[in-house]
Amino acid sequence: MILNPDLEPYIHNLLPARPPVLMEMEAYAAEHDVPIVGPAVGGLLALMVKISGARRIFELGSAIGYSTYWLADAAGPGAEVHYSDGSAENTARARAWLQRAGLASRITFHTGDALQALAATSGLYDLIFNDVDKEGYPDVLRAVPLRLKPGGLLLTDNTLWSARVLKPEDSSDHGVVAFNRALFAHPDFETTLVPLRDGVTVSRKRSHGVGLRLDGREAQEDGPQAAH
Repeated sequence: MILNPDLEPYIHNLLPARPPVLMEMEAYAAEHDVPIVGPAVGGLLALMVKISGARRIFELGSAIGYSTYWLADAAGPGAEVHYSDGSAENTARARAWLQRAGLASRITFHTGDALQALAATSGLYDLIFNDVDKEGYPDVLRAVPLRLKPGGLLLTDNTLWSARVLKPEDSSDHGVVAFNRALFAHPDFETTLVPLRDGVTVSRKRSHGVGLRLDGREAQEDGPQAAH
């Protein structure tokens, strides 16, 4: 929590009651020290989905599926949401909870490297949520721009990284710092950082611009592309 710690319970007390499955996931995460975005950020993710009208979503790093719940629920019936996580145990746990919530039919589950899972799919996405291991954040920015449709959103968690961005020491710290600098300077994105919880960056892909292909070379966008 970056802000005055007294503000966190204040914000949480403003939040509406959550469904039982979400509450169970929060309790499990607290008991087993599993990092989740929490209900305040979950609400922000859901709001971004509803404002943007996102229907095709890829989540890079999904853990037990807590953020997946918020994204899939907000996207609505018939949406296409991709879960990805390196742990088969996390995937099984997430699938069970999301089935109980009635959301699993709109979710595709990938176990393994998140960027490899993204590369194995085709077409453009309306929204990509980035929450992979922090040393991998720069790789996300190299891969994601050409997988988002013009006007699509890239949402990234932990971009304040418990204030370790101020004095980076390890590879995770430096990964977040490099990502933040590159994203704010990226010609394809309009970006702002919301200092909620551990920092959430919201980036909108411009309709025109020069992006980086997956091989690192420049690729020119001339106009809108098909969403699928």
